[in-house]
Amino acid sequence: MSDHNISYTIEEVAALLKVSKLTVYDLIKKNELTSYRVGRQMRVDSTDLESYKLRTKNRGVHQAAHSNKDSNNLLNPRTFVISGQDIALDLLAKQLEKEEMNIRPLRLYTGSLNSLISMYQNQCDLVSLHLFDGDTGTYNIPYVKKIMTGIPFIVINFLSRWAGLYVQKGNPKNISGWMDLNRDDISIINREKGAGARVLLDEQLRIHGIRSVEVNGYSLEETSHLAVAAAIKGEKADVGIGIEHAAKITDLDFIPLIKERYDLVLLKTEENAAIIEKLKETLSSSELKKELKMMGDYDLTETGKVIFETF
Repeated sequence: MSDHNISYTIEEVAALLKVSKLTVYDLIKKNELTSYRVGRQMRVDSTDLESYKLRTKNRGVHQAAHSNKDSNNLLNPRTFVISGQDIALDLLAKQLEKEEMNIRPLRLYTGSLNSLISMYQNQCDLVSLHLFDGDTGTYNIPYVKKIMTGIPFIVINFLSRWAGLYVQKGNPKNISGWMDLNRDDISIINREKGAGARVLLDEQLRIHGIRSVEVNGYSLEETSHLAVAAAIKGEKADVGIGIEHAAKITDLDFIPLIKERYDLVLLKTEENAAIIEKLKETLSSSELKKELKMMGDYDLTETGKVIFETF
């Protein structure tokens, strides 16, 4: 294969440049390094990597990763990283790409808590959250306030949806709620640390006085709602935690337990000011709401509402 046809993953680029993956993402966000998507993965062509190295040879990788865009980059669209796993975010990204804002939406499929931490580390521009706080019985705001301390931000509702338990058709083990998860005859498939569904499970176990070691299968993990539902469909476990939409796709029974608010978080910066206003318009548009309604399972009552913002 010709060197001109080689492409690298983000991990490979980081290894070649001897920097962290966060630095590579930062280079891409600032249009210092050109990338593209193959499915869910970001790729960098070898020719683009070599061009970047030549441009930055005299000033070093570290300085280049934190430099401002030059005048030529002003003509290129800004990479706008949207992190979260719900397919509704793909619809939102497409709508934003249609707008004349000179941005290029890029999707990262990362869980809620990990996405928020990535935003704190300046790796994401917009993150989606469904993080339940058992102490207040509310979603998202307690986590954003704690993690984004001292950083101006705004929280806007995207949609609401039911979260609960995936079970086999007919619910053969008569599972009805959280207290069933510590039964000896019940096993679960969990989500990875940092996922909103994992946070929901851990908070509910705490509230109901159930220790994680008492839950069969607690250490078994999948990395998406659909993967958990598929595992239950394949009889790898009796119960999974997730959202209603994945249950319908995999033809499972679903036990709704809590209506969760799925919010969007953006930093309140001068660079984001126009995007925040355009996002509000897009969320209120009939076009986006029509597409979301066609998917079903979403409550759009508060879509576009500002839930919280710093001043």
